[in-house]
Amino acid sequence: GPRLRARRCRGSGPRGGEAGGGVKQRGQAGAEPGRTGPGAGAAGKRIPPRSAPPAAAMTDNIPLQPVRQKKRMDSKHRGGCCECLRCCGRRDPRPRTVWLGHPEKRDQRYPRNVINNQKYNFFTFLPGVLFNQFKYFFNLYFLLLACSQFVVEMRLGALYTYWVPLGFVLAVTVIREAAEEIRCYMRDKEVNSQIYSKLTARGRLRGSSTAGARRSVNQRVPADMIFLRTSEKNGSCFLRTDQLDGETDWKLRLPVTCTQRLPTASDLLQIRSYVYAEEPNIDIHNFVGTFTREDSDPSVNESLSIENTLWASTVIASGTVVGVVLYTGRELRSVMNTSNPRSKIGLFDLEVNCLTKILFGALVVVSLVMVALQHFAGRWYLQIIRFLLLFSNIIPISLRVNLDMGKIVYSWVIRRDSKIPGTVVRSSTIPEQLGRISYLLTDKTGTLTQNEMVFKRLHLGTVAYGLDSMDEVQSHIFSIYTQQSQDPPAVKGLTLATKVRKTMSSRVHEAVKAIALCHNVTPVYESNGVTDQAEAERHYEDSCRVYQASSPDEVALVQWTESVGLTLVGRDQSSMQLRTPGGHILNFTILQIFPFTYESKRMGIIVRDESTGEITFYMKGADVVMAGIVQYNDWLEEECGNMAREGLRVLVVAKKSLTEEQYQDFEARYVQAKLSVHDRSLKVATVIESLEMEMELLCLTGVEDQLQADVRPTLETLRNAGIKVWMLTGDKLETATCTAKNAHLVTRTQDIHIFRLVTNRGEAHLELNAFRRKHDCALVISGDSLEVCLKYYEYEFMELACQCPAVVCCRCAPTQKAQIVRLLQERTGKLTCAVGDGGNDVSMIQEADCGVGVEGKEGKQASLAADFSITQFKHLGRLLMVHGRNSYKRSAALSQFVIHRSLCISTMQAVFSSVFYFASVPLYQGFLIIGYSTIYTMFPVFSLVLDKDVKSEVAMLYPELYKDLLKGRPLSYKTFLIWVLISIYQGSIIMYGALLLFESEFVHIVAISFTSLILTELLMVALTIQTWHWLMIVAELLSLSCYIASLVFLHEFIDVYFIATLSFLWKVTVITLVSCLPLYVLKYLRRRFSPPSYSKLTS
Repeated sequence: GPRLRARRCRGSGPRGGEAGGGVKQRGQAGAEPGRTGPGAGAAGKRIPPRSAPPAAAMTDNIPLQPVRQKKRMDSKHRGGCCECLRCCGRRDPRPRTVWLGHPEKRDQRYPRNVINNQKYNFFTFLPGVLFNQFKYFFNLYFLLLACSQFVVEMRLGALYTYWVPLGFVLAVTVIREAAEEIRCYMRDKEVNSQIYSKLTARGRLRGSSTAGARRSVNQRVPADMIFLRTSEKNGSCFLRTDQLDGETDWKLRLPVTCTQRLPTASDLLQIRSYVYAEEPNIDIHNFVGTFTREDSDPSVNESLSIENTLWASTVIASGTVVGVVLYTGRELRSVMNTSNPRSKIGLFDLEVNCLTKILFGALVVVSLVMVALQHFAGRWYLQIIRFLLLFSNIIPISLRVNLDMGKIVYSWVIRRDSKIPGTVVRSSTIPEQLGRISYLLTDKTGTLTQNEMVFKRLHLGTVAYGLDSMDEVQSHIFSIYTQQSQDPPAVKGLTLATKVRKTMSSRVHEAVKAIALCHNVTPVYESNGVTDQAEAERHYEDSCRVYQASSPDEVALVQWTESVGLTLVGRDQSSMQLRTPGGHILNFTILQIFPFTYESKRMGIIVRDESTGEITFYMKGADVVMAGIVQYNDWLEEECGNMAREGLRVLVVAKKSLTEEQYQDFEARYVQAKLSVHDRSLKVATVIESLEMEMELLCLTGVEDQLQADVRPTLETLRNAGIKVWMLTGDKLETATCTAKNAHLVTRTQDIHIFRLVTNRGEAHLELNAFRRKHDCALVISGDSLEVCLKYYEYEFMELACQCPAVVCCRCAPTQKAQIVRLLQERTGKLTCAVGDGGNDVSMIQEADCGVGVEGKEGKQASLAADFSITQFKHLGRLLMVHGRNSYKRSAALSQFVIHRSLCISTMQAVFSSVFYFASVPLYQGFLIIGYSTIYTMFPVFSLVLDKDVKSEVAMLYPELYKDLLKGRPLSYKTFLIWVLISIYQGSIIMYGALLLFESEFVHIVAISFTSLILTELLMVALTIQTWHWLMIVAELLSLSCYIASLVFLHEFIDVYFIATLSFLWKVTVITLVSCLPLYVLKYLRRRFSPPSYSKLTS
């Protein structure tokens, strides 16, 4: 089965040893996986029946969800304590025998069945958080700086000047981590406190896994179990598996036949029986086991498969069920399929990190130069350390805090955008990535299309019926059943036309009957306010009927047979009822069902018509497999191709009549194969294939998956923005190509090169050469050919594919999708964005630099695994063009301004030290140095996160604006150098100006230079802003007011009487004008003679 990526679920501790003997009884449950209780249940557990919660009730704080989180410290272990401690009972998994009601007979210990998603516990929280902070060089650097102030020779000023900024940064981090841990703890506690009941020899016992009971609407299967019995009279139950495999459709599950026949649930503990199960593994789609009852004569042996299982994290949607626990804790299928997604670090953060390394180099160089100019006199090594401390402002400690807070603001803005409702930001660390996407990789079904199937075509070989001619099909069906009901005597001398008419009617009838019988759909009756459920079920009330199936294709087919007169009205484990146009009920006994699998690409059913006793084997499947099963014909391949070119999903329907002897012989071999423990699937497939020969081809069905709203304009916008779109789908080549044309992924003027199927190196070489000769054409390639090309010609293939305007990869496995994303990142170095809606897209979403999940019909798994979750594909345009662009440009401006703010004061310190004979004496001390980067300038500088160059409507109208960002110009070495030069200029002007204009006291230098510095920073923010927001004006005025008000308390550093004089005011004004006016002039000239592209649109 595909590896599902989800949050880690840790079982811990040695408890839970009794799990093996348990029998559980459960009612309908919700979606939250959680604790089964201490000991994981020595007996059964029951939860009272509830109505199944709607899909919308699924919350996204469910622990076993693929929600993105930081890498865990315990990434080596899935749970429990460390590997060396034997208390966990950790050993290689092995098969097990579980006796019903006899936990003392267990042959191995079971892991404790609890959920724990916390990264830390009470004792490890603070050390863990601090370790994670100080493992980064720059945080460690600031810690060492602060610690050095305890050494008297190195002390430059008051201790708080270094410890307060560091403490603020750490406090923000600790509070954020604590909030996340508390949320996590509360979720775990809620899940682990779930009420349960045990079924024991003394009766049922109710209890909770922690003190106190609680009521919960959403409950779920708490452990991996075998389904023993159900209260449903049809002898089966429905399961919702959207939290496990991403599919929202209900699955049918069947109890063990032997235990279902027992009179009461308590009889389960009276019989002598056991379940033999395979070792725990990650495959959620398969299971091999046997059920044996020893106290009957003869002993009963039943094979167990996936249809008899109830996996943890699934929801029981109908009736009450009883099961026996097989696996708990870390051995659960859902837990074994969890893995930590890679921790994504944005390209922007890496670039900022690179710039801070350059700044650190500059810091070391400046310190060495200062000591060298002193000719390394005396204890020069201490002087180097003092200068490193003195110029430590070159690296701004507030940079990361500002950027992190900026990311939180961007996430809040995205969530609050009314034009993309329902958008969720799950990873707030990478919003800037959205502004630099070069490649978009998208799934097809459910992402570009609605995953809502509409029946469009019935093809019988000689005649085809479309939507406009369905009334003819209806009349054929009506005529067949009215003839049967009237049963007229044989009429001699029928005209040829009547015979042809009768033949066509019978052919249509056979096809429609096959479609109405060959499926896994179950009609479910619900009360509609007028009719209650029992009455609706008894009278087959049309208005109360809902179809449930594991595939929307199947529901579309059954709904179509209902529209033409043959209605599926009832189904249970062993029978099916159809209603004819005349209201007559046809009864069929289900003898065998062979469900659809991705390997077989087909499904079959053997039924017996109760009225005639005829046994018929019906089968439907993909044309590639059915072509070899049906009798020879000359139209199947051609018509399948024609229908696929119209964008229809094609299924081939066939039948084979069986005699009673043929069926009995098949059944004996089939039962024998199902009981084998080794190579069971191979043996079963061999037996089924013995039936799949020379089947009669009945018809082709064509179902269309409609495009989502505004897919075409969205793809057009993305293409104009310079983003190349690749479509990766598991669908067939013809359907994928048709959808690509339909969605305008491939424009009308572009050619399409369909890459021939290649199987070896030679063929791949020839086909690549043929493709190389084509220019500006879209590529369509299948997964098999792609695998061969990547094996032998990876570099050449990727080079050619990256030049294509669009690429369509069909028949792609989930791992292949992730591989393509990885190759694009490695070969191009560009940023990738993956969009998908199903469990099969999770690996691709997590591999991409930016993962976007669409909440679709396939469940929430992709949206929970993604960095960003949207409700419709069309919202992607605004997410990238508006929010991505703004986030990147704002962060670029913010980071460079914070660096500028720090370089200014460092330049002034360098000038001051060089004038005063290279003395390592601080220019500003105490509160001045703290206030500068906090209350005096923090609000105006941070208000840059509200800045924007164009309105969102303009950004959407002109996606070409996005293309400019792909070159990374807002934050580059060039812009960084410009800001460095501005900082050096302004810092030098302010310091030299203050030195030239001060009169007598050193304290006057501090007053003049510091006031000029604050005013310069406020004016520079005003110079940088492109669109004023009222909060920006408030921030500027607030900061200025704070500085003026605080002057009263700063008499230790500033002469209060001097600042009230006219002399002070004109000196500060002159210095500030000289430092800022040239920059305003340069900005005006640049806008006049070399305006940026966006200014042409806003004028």
